[in-house]
Parts: sequence; C-alpha cells; structure tokens
Amino acid sequence: MPHNIHLTVAAVVPRQGKYLLVKEGKQGSFVLNQPAGHVEPGECPIAAVRRETLEETGWTVEPSALLGFATYTAPANGVTYYRFSFLCEALDHHPLAPIDPDISEVLWLDRQALANGDPLRSPLVLDAIELYESGVRYPLEFMQDYR
Repeated sequence: MPHNIHLTVAAVVPRQGKYLLVKEGKQGSFVLNQPAGHVEPGECPIAAVRRETLEETGWTVEPSALLGFATYTAPANGVTYYRFSFLCEALDHHPLAPIDPDISEVLWLDRQALANGDPLRSPLVLDAIELYESGVRYPLEFMQDYR
C-alpha cells in the first residue's frame, strides 16, 4: 500500500463566458484541463492553486470559493487523486512568465468549445465547471491553516 497521497488543486477561472484552460501533453496526446497540480509539502491548497495557475498559464488569480473536493482513480496508472477545485478570479496576465513545459497552449474556451474540443484530462474537469455553473460555493474559511 502506498504511503503517500496525491493531493491536487484546480482553478475554475470564468471570464466573459469562457474558462481558463490548458492543453497539456499526456502520454503522447493532448488533453484539456483546468490549471491544476499537486500541493507541495508544507503548502496549503489555497496557495497551491495560486502557484499552479501562474506556473501553467501566466495568470495571477485570487481564489474566492471552494467548489468541491473529489476523489478520482486514473485508469491509466491506478493512482488515486484527491482534488480541491476552487473558483478563482483572473487578476493579471504575465505574458513573459515561464510556463510549465507540459503545457502546449493556454486557452479561454466557452462551454461549447470545451465540449467539442480535445479530450478532457479526466471527468473532474467538466465536473468542476458544472459545480460552478450550478451555483455551488463553499467559503474559503472551510479550510483552516494552522502553520
């Protein structure tokens, strides 16, 4: 049994009817995902979603609510991921910021383009958007940081 967990975060960033997404290389093909990634040791999930979004998109964001928490086991590798999805506001774009090498493109897509575009990284991508669109919001105070 593994002795570590894969705690991840994702940013749902809506703006003018579109969502901030990334196209990333995964096992020889491309998939769409929210800006997302692992929480680093000693890092709180709220800080992680800010960092991951900047690293993957060049956008500074501010989380405003927790949309949900999901558990997903990826069929490709059998790894179970624990994912916090946050609603975030886009603040500033930094076009010269270095982007993670796995990211091939940063996109703003509406729901129709998302449905008709590249495959999704996992069902969690659409699930997080559906939580946002249905009005689900949990206050960030739900998460406590006692460091």
